[in-house]
Amino acid sequence: MAREQARARRRRTRTLGIAAVVVGGLAGAAVVAVSVAGSDQPAGPGPRNTASDGVLLRGSHGAIVTVRTPALPDGGAPIPTAQDPATTDITVYADYLCPYCNQFEADQMPQIRQWVRDGTATLELHPIALLDRMSRGSDYSTRSAAAAACVADHDPDAFLAFDTSLRAHQPSEGTRGLTDDRLVALAEQAGATDDDVAGCITRREFAGWVADATDRAVHDAVPNSSLRGITGTPTVIVDGAQYDGSLTDAAAFAAFARQHGDGHGHGHGSS
Repeated sequence: MAREQARARRRRTRTLGIAAVVVGGLAGAAVVAVSVAGSDQPAGPGPRNTASDGVLLRGSHGAIVTVRTPALPDGGAPIPTAQDPATTDITVYADYLCPYCNQFEADQMPQIRQWVRDGTATLELHPIALLDRMSRGSDYSTRSAAAAACVADHDPDAFLAFDTSLRAHQPSEGTRGLTDDRLVALAEQAGATDDDVAGCITRREFAGWVADATDRAVHDAVPNSSLRGITGTPTVIVDGAQYDGSLTDAAAFAAFARQHGDGHGHGHGSS
C-alpha cells in the first residue's frame, strides 16, 4: 500500500520537498533543504545496467568493468545487488551538484578504484537528484544524473570515466550548471562513442527514471543496510554500515573499510 501511494504521488507531482542532512563528518555539516525535482516526461523504463537503481562496478583482469543487467520495465521495482562475501562492497549515493560528493570523489575514489581493480572491493554508484533547486531552474542534478544513465545504458564501459569527468567539471551550486551539449561533449571525451548517447542526453530520456530512483532512495529502505532512506549526499555504505567519518581522510576511510569488510576485503591500504 505504501509503495502504491508513493507511485500515486509521483503521478500527481514530480516535485518533492525533503530535508537532507549532509553526512560525512565534516565540521559544520548542517541540515539543508533540498528538493527532488523531476521531469515533465512520464516515467518510463529505466536504463540498462542499473537493475539496482545503481551501476555496479567490478574488477576484471586489472580493469574496472560495468556489470551488465537488463533494464527495469516501466513501474518495475529495482533488484538489490547480492552482496559478495569475497569482497568489500561499497555503495555511494551522490548528486552531481553536491560539493561534498566532489570532495569524496577527489580524496577517496583513487583508492576505491584501486581496490576494485585488484578485486578486493566492488563499487556501486547511485546518481540521485536532490539539489535541482540549487541550479537556477535548470534542473542540473536531474540532467546530469540522466546523462550518466544514458552512458550506463548505451556505453556502459564509459560510465566510470564519465562519472569522474562530471566531478572534475562540477559546477558551483547557484549556477545553471553545464548545458546538455556540454554533457554530451564530456560523455564523448569519456569514451562514450555510441551514436545514441547524444540524443539520449539532449532528450533527457532518463529524467523520469532519475526522479523515481531518487524517490525510492529517499522514501524506501536502503538495500543491504539498516538505513530507512537516504537523507543527504554523499551517503556511503560499506558492507551494510554507513560511513560517517571524514570525506577527505583516505586513511580513515581505509580503516573503516578494513573494519567493516573484515573477512571480505583484507589488505585495503590508505594508498
